[in-house]
Amino acid sequence: MVKKSILFLLLISCSTAFSQGLQNVKEPVFKAGEYLSYRLRYGFITAAEASIKVLDTDVKFDNRPVFHLLAEGRTAGSFNVFYKVRNRYDSYVDRESLSPYLYTENIREANYRRSDKARFYQDEKKVVSNKGTFKGNGQTFDVVSAYFFARSLDISKLKQGDKFSMDYFLGDGISKLEVQFVGRERIKTALGTFNCIKFSPSIQPGRIFRKDSKLYLWITDDANRIPVKAHVEILVGSVTLELMTAEGLKYPLGFVK
Repeated sequence: MVKKSILFLLLISCSTAFSQGLQNVKEPVFKAGEYLSYRLRYGFITAAEASIKVLDTDVKFDNRPVFHLLAEGRTAGSFNVFYKVRNRYDSYVDRESLSPYLYTENIREANYRRSDKARFYQDEKKVVSNKGTFKGNGQTFDVVSAYFFARSLDISKLKQGDKFSMDYFLGDGISKLEVQFVGRERIKTALGTFNCIKFSPSIQPGRIFRKDSKLYLWITDDANRIPVKAHVEILVGSVTLELMTAEGLKYPLGFVK
């Protein structure tokens, strides 16, 4: 249960999905050197930790410069004894369009090991991975690049109740994530208090989530658009994702005094 919650909350929920019809702002809201860290609590217990980094690189794809995005998730404390997780997700995205070129993931969960990679061909609307070739309906992202792309979209005209979607590649196929704009709230975190925009990404009930489970995500209502909190009720208890560190940001954080 912890393994699935880590994967879903740390990646899918942070990939706040907006409609691809929305326009990007003039330039990305992040820069190389950004570092965010989170903790995932199962009830009152810290079950896992995660970090997301923007790395500078000289690597090029199709002769174009890219950002190297790195996300890592790992269990913490006593959870390492029962089910140790050390997962790494890398994405290389165009510095202007923020579309992904290459995505890799290295999964280390207890005795389970898996390494996958996927190459994105946006013009051909396809993704070629070690599991096969998959066709999409339009622009497609991996779960890491989706998060950074979404942050750089102009959401100034969003209205409460609006719903949007985004295509993303994960595992062995292309899926669609739908998100509803819930409204605005003030959220207190370990770093301070922020005015936030609140969203509810869609989830599938099953072995982890109840039929009536709702996933909520709060992102800062400032120029950075970084997630500060995510919360979902599961079959037994609840899981909360909280921002712990925010360094190397392009803009000052919009603290509420």
